[in-house]
Amino acid sequence: MKPHWKIYLHAGISIFILFLCIHYWDSFINFMRLLLAAAAPLLTGCILAYIINIPMSFFERHYFPRSKKPAAFKSRRPVCMLLSFLCVIAAVLLLLRIVIPELSRCITLLLTNVPAALEKIGAYLAEAAWLSEYIQKFFNDIDWQQTLSKIVSSILGGLGNAGDYAVNIVSKTVSTAANGMIAFIFSVYLLSGKETLGRQLNKLSNRYLKPGWLAKISHVMTIANDSFHRYIVGQCTEAVILGALCTLGMLLFRFPYAAVVGVTVGFTALIPVAGAYIGGVVGFLLILTTSPLQAVLFVVYLVILQQLEGNIIYPKVVGTSLGLPGIWVLAAVIIGGGVSGIGGMLIGVPLSACIYRLIREDVQKAQ
Repeated sequence: MKPHWKIYLHAGISIFILFLCIHYWDSFINFMRLLLAAAAPLLTGCILAYIINIPMSFFERHYFPRSKKPAAFKSRRPVCMLLSFLCVIAAVLLLLRIVIPELSRCITLLLTNVPAALEKIGAYLAEAAWLSEYIQKFFNDIDWQQTLSKIVSSILGGLGNAGDYAVNIVSKTVSTAANGMIAFIFSVYLLSGKETLGRQLNKLSNRYLKPGWLAKISHVMTIANDSFHRYIVGQCTEAVILGALCTLGMLLFRFPYAAVVGVTVGFTALIPVAGAYIGGVVGFLLILTTSPLQAVLFVVYLVILQQLEGNIIYPKVVGTSLGLPGIWVLAAVIIGGGVSGIGGMLIGVPLSACIYRLIREDVQKAQ
């Protein structure tokens, strides 16, 4: 009879938990949101530690790998961790050093030159014989200086009270800095004791999970880790390729700001598929301060380059490194972006690769 009582007890507990979930669903969701908000710095630290661990593992494999001296062994982890953080920080600072000054100068030039440039464009279009009289009148009657002033006034007016806005900005800045510092410290702890943490997780898993479930979970986690590792490396490689091609093409066609725009496009290309267009907007604004015609031609060039990259380079580089067919890479980017925006794009591809590999293994076992 005991087994029957256990079944009834388990069924009763399951029904009770289901009732609580349904009846207190809103409270449960609010609690989960509060929990995620509180744990956000720790989750960010885990993501940072995972990313930093990729170059750190590379450095550890090449930092006196055969040396048996205690000094080399004890210094391997801190030295390699420091090198990894320095590499990431140096890359970010280099990008900011190249992009920010030119972008600032671009904004200054735009504020002074855009009205005159738009008036020239309006005059050119008004002289075109193929435009209708209505469009000609539209461009001739617009006061671009006044229109730009109204737009700026509307934007500034929508900011509300300046004092409250400044306090809000300072509060968010301090909160973000504090969360960033917590995430950094937590990532350092994770990287410093990753072997110890791994052994502790293995002991807990062996104690509370059945061997069959433990083997399945370990296999899934291994495939997920491999998929995300390959994706990060492949995405960075693809971004470098796209940035280099954009720079070379701009130098070939003698577009201005070739280096700055190429770096910007390559950096934003870390966002799958759509990222290059974000960099293209910055490039368009930069070139617009020099020549509106070249700015339009740059957009045409970038669209063609992005089509080649999205349909040939990206599926080959990222898809091959993941073992995921190119068509599924594009599908994962589109669906992930539709579900959760940029975050969905970044996670969708490696997650799809993980699911694809698991399904392929299961199908092959069944044959």
